[in-house]
Amino acid sequence: MVADAQGISVRYLHHLFHDEKHTVGSFIRGRRLERCRADLTAPGLMPRPVGMIGARWGFTDPAVFNRAFKAAYGMPPGEYRTRAALDRDHTAV
Repeated sequence: MVADAQGISVRYLHHLFHDEKHTVGSFIRGRRLERCRADLTAPGLMPRPVGMIGARWGFTDPAVFNRAFKAAYGMPPGEYRTRAALDRDHTAV
């Protein structure tokens, strides 16, 4: 889909990433996880369930989202959200 959207071949897309430390897939996954992390700390999105945040960025299976987030950031997304909220509360005082 990415190659098609850019009007290039899949082979050329992979060639563009050849010298990078990431594959196309890992780059995309990393960007999606960054978006999830930002949403988890956004005060306006606090009522939204963690699984819904993951689904918003393409992680349709909550278990897969939890594992990927924990692998990237060292803790599950729910714990990350709780710690971010506590940190925000402590700095607001």
